[in-house]
Amino acid sequence: MSQYSLYKNENLNSKKTYPFFVDVQSDLLDSLNSRVVIPLSLNKETNNTNAKKLCPIFDIEGKNYILLTHQVTSVPCSLLKKNSGSLENYRYEILGAIDLLVTGI
Repeated sequence: MSQYSLYKNENLNSKKTYPFFVDVQSDLLDSLNSRVVIPLSLNKETNNTNAKKLCPIFDIEGKNYILLTHQVTSVPCSLLKKNSGSLENYRYEILGAIDLLVTGI
């Protein structure tokens, strides 16, 4: 499992609301049986500058998805089965969102 890998949510109860997760956990911690992820949802536009930094928007499979950084969570590795690519190209936007959440900067 690689940091910034994108996974389809296979949970029947939540996949409609959160179709994807991005793995944000360091690869140095691969031996753990869980991963820290941030869910993504279909984009609902906002004009709030802080909200845009906290929740950046990414094009995935031709649709705009919003990173719900404030809903960061941990899931068992066994739930992350369908790798759908990588958001490595958005590394700095993701780290900026996590920084804003944790430090307010």
